Amino acid sequence: MARTASLSGFPEWLPQERLVELHVLDTLRRVFELHGFSSIETRAVETVGQLLRKGEIDKEVYGLSRLQEDEEESRAAKGDHHSLALHFDLTVPFARYVVENAGYLTFPFRRYQIQKVWRGERPQEGRAREFTQADIDIVGDGELPFRYDVEIALVIAEALSVLPIPDFRLRVNNRKLAEGFYLGIGLEDTAGVLRSIDKLEKIGAEKVAELLKSELGASDEQARLALSLAKIRTEDTSFVEQVRALGVSHELLEEGLSELEQVIEAAVQRAPGKVLADLSIARGLDYYTGTVVETVLVGHEQLGSICSGGRYDALARKGNRTFPGVGLSIGVTRLVSRILSQEFATASRSVPTAVLVALNNDDSWAGAQDVAAQLRARGISTEVAAKAEKFGKQIKFADRRGIPFVWFTDDDGKHQVKDIRSGEQTDADPASWSPPAEDLNVRITTA
Repeated sequence: MARTASLSGFPEWLPQERLVELHVLDTLRRVFELHGFSSIETRAVETVGQLLRKGEIDKEVYGLSRLQEDEEESRAAKGDHHSLALHFDLTVPFARYVVENAGYLTFPFRRYQIQKVWRGERPQEGRAREFTQADIDIVGDGELPFRYDVEIALVIAEALSVLPIPDFRLRVNNRKLAEGFYLGIGLEDTAGVLRSIDKLEKIGAEKVAELLKSELGASDEQARLALSLAKIRTEDTSFVEQVRALGVSHELLEEGLSELEQVIEAAVQRAPGKVLADLSIARGLDYYTGTVVETVLVGHEQLGSICSGGRYDALARKGNRTFPGVGLSIGVTRLVSRILSQEFATASRSVPTAVLVALNNDDSWAGAQDVAAQLRARGISTEVAAKAEKFGKQIKFADRRGIPFVWFTDDDGKHQVKDIRSGEQTDADPASWSPPAEDLNVRITTA
C-alpha cells in the first residue's frame, strides 16, 4: 500500500513506489516517441485570464503571489486577469505555447508533455491537488484532418495496454453528434444540456431529467430523448442505427455520427475490445468541439476517468490564424495511486544499486572506489561502503538497502562477489563480471 501523504492532496512516494511511477512514465515516453511525438515543457504558471478564458473552473485554480506583496500586487492577486496562477491542466498552456511559437513549429505539430499540474479539489484516492499528467496532442495550422482524432485514440490505447494496469475502456463520443441531436429535438442551449448530461453518472437519470426541465426548459419528451441518446453504448458501429432509430435529424448530428463511426471502425480493427462508443460522455470543459474521450479501468470505475480529452478547434488563435488540435491526457498520479494501493505492480528492490563494495579497512576505500568505477563503466549501479565495519555488518547494511551483491577484495588484490540472498560467493573480475540480467536493473513485476 502507498503510504498516506502528511499534507492531504500532495502525494509523495517512497523510493520503491517512485520506481513504479518512473516505470509508468518511461513506458509512456517510449510509446509516445515511437509514434513521433516530441517532448516539450511549459512553465508552471499562466495568467488568470489565460487560464479562465474557456470553461468555468475558477474555484479550482491556485493563485500565485508573494508572501510580502506591495499594494499593486495585492490588488492584482484579487482577480486581475494579468495576475498569475498555477496551471490546472496542460492543454490551455499548450495552446498558449503554440500561439507564441507558431513561427518555429512545423505543423501538424505532435507533442507529448509530462508535468505536474495543480487543482484545488477535495483530496481522495484518485483526486490530488498536485498531480502528474501525461498529454499527447496533434495541432494543425488552419485545419487538422479528422484522421488524427482516430490516431490519438489508437496511440493512447497502445500506451495503456503496456502499463501494469487492469483492462480498460476508452469511452468515446462526439460533441457534434450530441449537439446536433439536442438541436434536432429543439434544445438550443446545447452547452447547458452537455453540462447536465455530464452529471449523469454522479446523480442519475432522474435528477438529470429534472435539471433539463427546470434549468433548460426541456419538455418531458425532450428530456426522454436526451437521456435515450446517453444510454447508447456499443463496441462496434451499431450505435449509428440506434441513434437514427430515435428519429432525430440534423446536419451537425450526421457529421458527428460519421466522425465517431470512423474512430470506432478503426478501433475494432486495431484495438479490439478497448474502445467503445458511449454517447453519455460529454466532458465538462467548453473548448471541446468534436471527439471527446473518457477512460475507465474495468472493475475500478469508481476511480473515475484515468485518461480524457478530445478535439478542440478554436482554443488556440493568433490573429486570423487558428490552430485546431486533438489530444488526450493520462492522469499519471491517479493511475499510480491505484497501481500501488492494489499492488498491480511492485519494484524488485527499493534502490537501483546492484553491488555494494565492502571495505577491509579504512585504507582500502580508494581501491574500493576503483572497483566501483570499473563496474559503473559497464552500467552496473554500485555503492561503496562508508565504514570498514565487520563484514557481517556491511552485509546487513546491503540487505537493509535491498542491494543483492556485496563485493570483497582481499589484501592480495583477489576479488570475490557474494549473492547475499543465496549465500553463494565466487571469484570475480571487476573488468568483466556482471550480475545476472534480472539483477542488473530494478525490475517492475506485475501481479
